[in-house]
Amino acid sequence: MLKKTILLFLTCWVSLSLQAQSVEELFAQAQMLEKQMKDGEALAKYKEVLQVSPGHVASFSQASLICGREGGRQKDKAQKLEFFNNAKIYAFEALKVEPENPTANYAMAMTWAYIGSISGAKEKVAAFSETKKYADLAIKFKPDYAEVYHLLGKWNYDLSNLSGIEKAAAKVLFGGVPPGTIEEAIASYEKCNQLKASIIQNYLDLAIAFRHSNKETQAMEILNKGLRLRPILSDDQGYKMEMKKMLDAMQ
Repeated sequence: MLKKTILLFLTCWVSLSLQAQSVEELFAQAQMLEKQMKDGEALAKYKEVLQVSPGHVASFSQASLICGREGGRQKDKAQKLEFFNNAKIYAFEALKVEPENPTANYAMAMTWAYIGSISGAKEKVAAFSETKKYADLAIKFKPDYAEVYHLLGKWNYDLSNLSGIEKAAAKVLFGGVPPGTIEEAIASYEKCNQLKASIIQNYLDLAIAFRHSNKETQAMEILNKGLRLRPILSDDQGYKMEMKKMLDAMQ
C-alpha cells in the first residue's frame, strides 16, 4: 500500500513538473514570437499556454494586448470590434485571477481606449472613464509602468480635443468633461520617455502634442530622436514613417 502511495505521488509530481516546464516553454516561445513581430503566431501560442494552464495571467494579458493591436490594424469597423471584444475578454479573465496585476489592468485600460476610438459620442466618453480607471490601477500596482504613462498621455490629449457633441455627452453622463489637458499629455509622454526610452509611438505622440502647443523646436527634436530608434513592435515602422513625414513637413 505504501509503495502504491509513493508511486502515485511520484507520478503526480512528474506530471506537474512536466506541465510546468511545458507552460514555461510555450510562454517563452510566445514571447519570442512577439519580439520577432509575429503577433498572429504569438497570439496562437499564448492560447496554447491557456489550454495547458487556464489561469495563466501573463498569457491572458499578452493575448489581450495583441488583440488590441490587431484590431487597430483592421480597416473594417466590425472586424476591429471583434478583436477589441476579444481583448476585453482576455483582460477580464486575467483580472478575475489577479485583480492587482498591473499588466492585466493596463491591458483592460488599452482595451477601453481602443473601443472608445471607434465609438459614438456617449460610448466614447464612457470608455474614457473606464480607460482612466484601469490605467490608474496599473500605475498604483506598478508606479514605473512606462506604457501606462504613454496611454495617459494619449488619454489627456484626446480629452483636450473632444468635439462639442462629445463634451455634451460627457456633461449628461458625468456632469462635465473629465480633466485632461495638452500640458498633462506632454508631462505623461515625457514621463514615459524617462522610464523607457524605446517606445517609438510615444515619440510620435509627444511630437504631435508639442506641435499642437506650437512648440515646433521641441517637436523636431523628439522626432529626430524617435527616428533613430530600432523598431520593436509590428507597428513601429509605420510610426517611424509618420514621424519622417511630419519632420519633412516642418523643415
